[in-house]
Amino acid sequence: MSFPVCEALADDALLLRLGERIEVDLNARAHAVAAALSAAAPPWLVDVVPAYASVAVFFDAAVLGDGAHAQVEQALRAALRSAAPSDTHGRLVEIPVCYGGPHGQDLQDSAQALEIPEAELIQRHAAGQYTVGMIGFAPGFPYLLGLDPTLALPRLATPRTRVPAGSVAIGGAQTGIYPRGGAGGWRLLGRTPVTLFDPARGQPCLLSPGDRVRFVPIDAAAFDRWPP
Repeated sequence: MSFPVCEALADDALLLRLGERIEVDLNARAHAVAAALSAAAPPWLVDVVPAYASVAVFFDAAVLGDGAHAQVEQALRAALRSAAPSDTHGRLVEIPVCYGGPHGQDLQDSAQALEIPEAELIQRHAAGQYTVGMIGFAPGFPYLLGLDPTLALPRLATPRTRVPAGSVAIGGAQTGIYPRGGAGGWRLLGRTPVTLFDPARGQPCLLSPGDRVRFVPIDAAAFDRWPP
């Protein structure tokens, strides 16, 4: 398949696909296109949702009338031509993490699988600076780019039916944070006391696509003392 390509998602939605890989450059391009279209603010635009290598656009079909998909595709391709990945970065957000023990049930097995000590796994995971590639799977769940490729781990053969909110995990070549309790198959290294998603906040998601994340190890006592 030749990229970029536009696909209809619904009567009022279109998807621009830039590729099929999880890569920093493709992700930066997706965010640049989304930013360019948002800045243009056409009257029919309802929402723009960038992902790893795609941009979903939701629009008001009644405003556009006949040929809505064609008009939106034209606007997307214009944004694609004008968009350039920004040299500026999103916010740097430090996320405290209590690694191992009851908060990181898979830390020991993960370290054994990687053939490194647990302390080294913690150090290397926390040493990275990550970029929020997209928000998905669950409200507020950040898929983070930048994991040391030598720390990649396969997902669990049998997913857990319950993963605690705030769990920091590795799934394949990605790392992420479960914002709420629920099922999940990523390997749990630790847990953060920070609330990632709160619908009562003005901005429900703590993290946004393009933000940078740094994990800061804390001990169990600090986790327990963390304000709600």
